[in-house]
Amino acid sequence: MLWFLHLCSTKGIVVEEYVDNPEGTMVEGGDGGGRFSTVTLRPVVTISDPAKVETAVALHERAHELCFIANSVNFPVKHEPQVHARAQG
Repeated sequence: MLWFLHLCSTKGIVVEEYVDNPEGTMVEGGDGGGRFSTVTLRPVVTISDPAKVETAVALHERAHELCFIANSVNFPVKHEPQVHARAQG
């Protein structure tokens, strides 16, 4: 999220809302312990300018590449972003 917000600010994209609904899959070991095998992030973002939706979607990919956490874990972190523009009225 922080990388995404930073990248948006450098492109002049105003993020009005950011909500994520992550989901993780955990595998239990025979000894009762376990580990995550995958995590999927599903951010839903609202921006102010409809003309910048495609740019904001592309910035999610770059933010994912730069993410400290995703680069530090030993399981895949998937990313399924949605970007919407606030209805103008």
